[in-house]
Amino acid sequence: MSGRIEDKVHLLPIRVYYEDTDAGGIVFYANYLKYMERGRSDFLRLLGVDQRALIAGSEDGPLFFVVRRVELDYLRPAKFDDMVEVRTKFLSVAGASAVMAQEVWRGDELLVRGSVTIAAIGDSGAPRRFPRPLRHIFNMLL
Repeated sequence: MSGRIEDKVHLLPIRVYYEDTDAGGIVFYANYLKYMERGRSDFLRLLGVDQRALIAGSEDGPLFFVVRRVELDYLRPAKFDDMVEVRTKFLSVAGASAVMAQEVWRGDELLVRGSVTIAAIGDSGAPRRFPRPLRHIFNMLL
């Protein structure tokens, strides 16, 4: 259900449904962001990161992941009923943020590529350092 990890890259297969497309059967551009969100979320899930527990908080309070920056290049369109694969990998990890490269492929054809910067914040909205175990997991994937 959550894809798989190969050589430090998370691979998530996704089928394009009619609801993902415009009237011409082409995936609406914003839906690639949804596919990529699923890729990041399932990557963390496979790594054993319990986001619900982070949100519920510890003695340091809740921790949330937010998207700070996105940059995408749309190269080719996906179409209704295509099988695509979202590929996600860590590029860098800092105290309270990480940069992930993400791509959407259809077979051996690259459709969309980009990078997403995620940040960790507390309930006040201020940046919070990743907990040490989480930082360790992320750094192992660089």
